[in-house]
This record gives sequence, structure tokens and C-alpha cells, in this order.
Amino acid sequence: MIEAIEYNTERPHLIIPEYGRHIQKMVDQAVAEEDPVKRNKQAKSIIAVMGNLNPHLRDVPDFQHMIWDQLFIISKFQLDVESPYPKPTPEELYARPEPLSYPQNYPKYRFYGNNIKRMIDVANSWEESEKKEGLILTIANHMKKCFLNWNKDTVEDEVIFNHLYELSGGKINLKNSDEDLRDAQKLMKSKKRFNTNSNSKKNHKNSNRGRKRY
Repeated sequence: MIEAIEYNTERPHLIIPEYGRHIQKMVDQAVAEEDPVKRNKQAKSIIAVMGNLNPHLRDVPDFQHMIWDQLFIISKFQLDVESPYPKPTPEELYARPEPLSYPQNYPKYRFYGNNIKRMIDVANSWEESEKKEGLILTIANHMKKCFLNWNKDTVEDEVIFNHLYELSGGKINLKNSDEDLRDAQKLMKSKKRFNTNSNSKKNHKNSNRGRKRY
């Protein structure tokens, strides 16, 4: 009895372990079949079994194409049958993927991020209006907040105006304007919109007494 025990380490290597050893044996039997008619029937039967093992993938596009490719991969590309799809090759399977072309952006002031530059470009494309002025001030305040996230010390508005002038290519100039950005403490202060503390709710109710309701 002990001599008849088989260990997985002594068995042939499984090409796609997800399908199990029985599918592997069925494919090996189909490869060894000399009659092409029987071999094609066996291949279609194996495809049906492989499909039943993955019922959750039946609605996936190209599902049949995928399992036919896996059939040839399990046979080590030795199975000679009529396939409704082009037979894959080992070169295609083991080919190294093309390197990804990552965007190489090296902004001068990285603490502002790339979105700030996009927002500045959008502001430059707008015509002069109050809406554009509001966008420019919003961008400047956000730049100040990003600067404070990077450097916890205070920053003068003139520094932000100089950076905005430089990043906009000289098209946005707030250097000599009378505009003041928001205070640093207000920009960095995080306020909670809702307070779940019951005591605060009581205080809130008491504070509303005597007030007019419209």
C-alpha cells in the first residue's frame, strides 16, 4: 500500500494547475490520438469540460477564444486539431511585454502637483472676466495650501504670486495687485461639519433659544 502512494512531486508538472490533473491527462490522451477525427472530437469534449469548470466566465467576451488558447498551452502546443480561432505560438506566449511609457513630468515646484499647472493652463485659455479672476484667486489659494502642506511655516502671498507668474508663463500677474489670499491658519484648519457629541448638541439647542426663526 505504501509503495502505491503517489506524491505530487513525483507526478508530471501541471501546465495550468487551475484545471487539475484530469484535464491534463485528457489533453495528453488527445495529443497521443492518431485519428484526426477522434482527436477533434476529444478536443471539443475537453473544451466543454473546461467551460463547465468556469461557469462564471461564460459572459466574458472572448471566453471561448481564451479556453481554446489554454487548451493548446496545456498540450505544450503539440495538439493538432481544427480550432475556430488562430492557434497561439510559444513566441507569443513567452514574448516579453513592451515597456510602458510613463509620463515624465518634472515640475519645478513639485509640491504644487501637476493639476495646478493644468488649472493654470485652463485659466490662461479663458477670456478676461470676473469668472477668470475668481478662478485665478482659487488657484492661488490652493497653491498656498499646497505650499503649507509641504512647508509648515507661513508663506508670504508675494511668494505665491511669483510662482503663479512663473508657472503661467508671465500671463497671470498678481504681484502688484491688492488681492490678499486666505490666512494660513484658515487654510490649514480642518473643521468638522457634524459633531456627534451629545453635549455639543445640547449646547447647540440652548444657544438657539430666543433666536428668531424665519
